[in-house]
Amino acid sequence: MNQPIWYALIATALFCIGLAGLVINRHLLRRILAINVMSTGVFLMFVALAGRTGALPDPVPLAMVLTGLVVSVSATALALVLIVRIQHLHGCVEFPEDDA
Repeated sequence: MNQPIWYALIATALFCIGLAGLVINRHLLRRILAINVMSTGVFLMFVALAGRTGALPDPVPLAMVLTGLVVSVSATALALVLIVRIQHLHGCVEFPEDDA
């Protein structure tokens, strides 16, 4: 197997681990971390797709990864500020249990 295929497999594993963490955890900080792991998997998949063309990688997916990193950091910062605000208002940072 060549290197882009390994990157794609690792990216898929990272995305699945992040998705499992998003579904399983109730704590909001852990959910944000799971979303960041998922986005890392997506970025790695873009890098794998950019490197499969041959000697020179395609610059468009690499530019999308750089833009995505900036957006991801900004969204994470906003989410952390919202978690702090929720902590001050409600005293906890977990979703309540469903009593259905």
